[in-house]
This record gives sequence, structure tokens and C-alpha cells, in this order.
Amino acid sequence: MPTAQLTGEGPPITETEAADLLRCICFKTGPPRMLGVELEWLVHDAGAPQLPVARDRLAAAHEAARKLPLRSGLTVEPGGQLELSSLPAASLTQLLDSVSADLAAVRGALGDLGLALAGFGQDPWQPPRRFLREPRYDAMETALDRAGPAGRTMMCSSASIQVCVDAGHEGPGPQGLARRWTLAHLLGAVLAASFANSPYAQGSRTGWRSHRQALWGDIEAGRTLAPPAGAEPRTAWAERALDAPVLCVRAEEGKPWEVPEGLTFREWTRSRAPRAPDRADLEYHLTTLFPPVRPQGHLELRMIDAQPGADGWAVPLAVTAALFDDPQATETAWHAVSSLAHRAGSGPAPRNPLWESAARDGLADPELHAAAVTCFAAAQDALPRLGAPQAVRDAVDTYVRRYVERGRCPADDLLDAGLDPTGGPVLPSFPDSGEDPLR
Repeated sequence: MPTAQLTGEGPPITETEAADLLRCICFKTGPPRMLGVELEWLVHDAGAPQLPVARDRLAAAHEAARKLPLRSGLTVEPGGQLELSSLPAASLTQLLDSVSADLAAVRGALGDLGLALAGFGQDPWQPPRRFLREPRYDAMETALDRAGPAGRTMMCSSASIQVCVDAGHEGPGPQGLARRWTLAHLLGAVLAASFANSPYAQGSRTGWRSHRQALWGDIEAGRTLAPPAGAEPRTAWAERALDAPVLCVRAEEGKPWEVPEGLTFREWTRSRAPRAPDRADLEYHLTTLFPPVRPQGHLELRMIDAQPGADGWAVPLAVTAALFDDPQATETAWHAVSSLAHRAGSGPAPRNPLWESAARDGLADPELHAAAVTCFAAAQDALPRLGAPQAVRDAVDTYVRRYVERGRCPADDLLDAGLDPTGGPVLPSFPDSGEDPLR
């Protein structure tokens, strides 16, 4: 990365310029037409998932995965988790085909080393331990530790499915920006509850169906809270980002990064100390904010736990795509979740009663269960209109019968079965026909 991007040698940015830039770059409007997904995975020993994986084995797994000719971007998370980030796709089928091929390649490479990708929202056995030693993560650990242990656990022990949808077009209606922004924050609680899959930490029950989501509520508020509900999205997000704490002030290679305490980006533009920020600093600052819905031109939905089973990831992807990009399903979902607004109250996600119940109770919460039944039924109706492969439609149907209709989520299976590493429940994989299972 050029020195100017690291050390603030670009033109200093003012508070007004930063606000204007945030409103422009974080929401790019137009008819919804693109879809993406980011899949985080824990890496476990294939035969003994409850045991820690040695650093040299993790390093070998990362190296083997990096050598693969993948279409998705591959990155390593602080605790050694692997993340696949798809390219934007013009259809759900295109996205499923691309990512499933990449996952098969990564699984094969790790399998040769006796390792496996594990679909838990949080490692149920191991305490957090950092694998990557880089200035960014040194700074992040220092900053997040000030609020307690949740940040370090999130960094090193969690895994999620992040679905990326277009922000929507200007104006009112089901596919309008303001409607989709509000929908994301209400439907997000339903998705968090429906796919909760992290009830254990360090071998013990946590009292949460999604302890991973509970962790986000415990990390410093300025970094993880959504903007206030009901406000115009661009202005609300610009204000939230400017008033969020600066994680670090980057320095050129070989020099330590400063980790200021209590300095917001707005204050940094005014004080210009310890140096003046520039546009690169603002763009980097945005990568250190972790609200449940993060605007990055598109909307990144960050509330879904990693899922069990080889193809479990495809279900939340398909359901979310249907509810955001099929107009009829979007309208049905909107009416189903609008009634949940009273539960959220004035508190921003994820620190409000609606989101806390989603993480703690999953679909055992009656109101979230009722909304989920309606939303998943709308998604089932919409998937044929989106051209979803039959195998994916069957997987969604199976998920609805196994979990949604019964007011359950994958965490309930784990709680019923306990932490038996040889017999933990998994979702059924797509049928093995000898062909691409997602076609």
C-alpha cells in the first residue's frame, strides 16, 4: 500500500468533506440486481474438532488454500478463520455455482491436511487465541479490550455468513433505499433468530442461542451500533461514522500504530492530531465499524451465524436474496416485520429488546417465530421466480420443516445433543447426483 495511504500524506480531509463523502460512497442506488456473500469458517481438526489446531497446521492450511485458483477472494481472520468473499453476481444461481465450487476446492485442500471447515457461529470449545500478528489486529485488540473480552472473542473465535444486497433505488416503494434500510434492521433480527448457531463457549452453555450476536452487543457501542431508527439513511450513517471512535492512527511500516482513546473521527478532522486525517484514513475507519447492517455502497447484513452442514450456508443466502430482491416477497416481509418495531423501541440494533431476544431465544420468541414463518414462506414462493436451483429450494423447504415451523434453530439441536464431537447434528447436504449439487 502506498505510503500516502498509510500515513496521512494525502490532502487533509475536513469534517464537511468527510460527511459529504460518506453520503456519496456508502449508499449507491439503482434497481436491485447484484448479490454477494462472505463466508467465514472456523478451521478444526477433521477427527478431533474439540482440540486446538497447532499454529503450523493452520499456517499450512492457509498456504494450501491461497494456492487454489479461486473466483472468490480468500482472507485469513485474526484467529485463523478462513473467509471466502464472492464477486458480485447477477443472479442467485450464478453466486451459488461460483461459491460452491470454491468451497469444494478449499475443503479438498484442507482435507488433505486432516483439517475441516467448521460451521459454528462461535468456536464451542476453544478460548480465543490470535493467529495473525499484524499492526491492524494489534491495534484492534488493544482498542476492543478496553470494553471487555467480547471484542477479542469476536476477532478470534467467531464465524458468520454475511449476505450483500444492493442498497435499492431512490424514492419510495418496496425496493427504495429507505425501505430496504429499515427492512434490513427489522428482518435482521428475524434472520439472527432463525439461524442462531452459537450456544456454547469454551465447552459451556452461554444462555444464548447466538452468543456470537450477543458479543456484538457487548463491544463498544460507537463501533457496533446501528444509527437511530427512522432517520434518513445517508445522513444517519454519516453522523454515526463521524461520531464513532477512531480505532487507530496508522503509521508507515516499522513504526507503531497509535490507538487513541475516546477520539472520534469528527474530532480528528478538527484537531488534526496526532496528524491530519485524509480520505484513505476515512475509508479505513469505515472498515473498523461493525454495525449489524453495514453500508458499503451495498448493504452488508452481518447478523447470521455460520451454519452446519456442507451446504447449510446456501439456505440463509437464498432466503435473504428472495426477501430483498423479489418485490412480492419484499412486500410480504415488510408487513411481517413492521409489527416488530415496537419491540425494538428507540434503541439501535443490536442493543435493543428485539435484537437481544433474537440472540438469546432464537425462534422460541413467539413474535419472532410468527414473523419468521411468514418471511420464510414468502421466500419459498419467490425462489422459483428467481430461478433458484431445485436443490436449493429443497434445502430451504427442509430448513422450514425442521426449524422454522417448529420454532427452533440450529442452536437448539446443539443444545439437545450436547458437545459430542463425533455425533453433533448437521443439516442434510444436497443430493449427490455426481454433478454440481447446486445446479
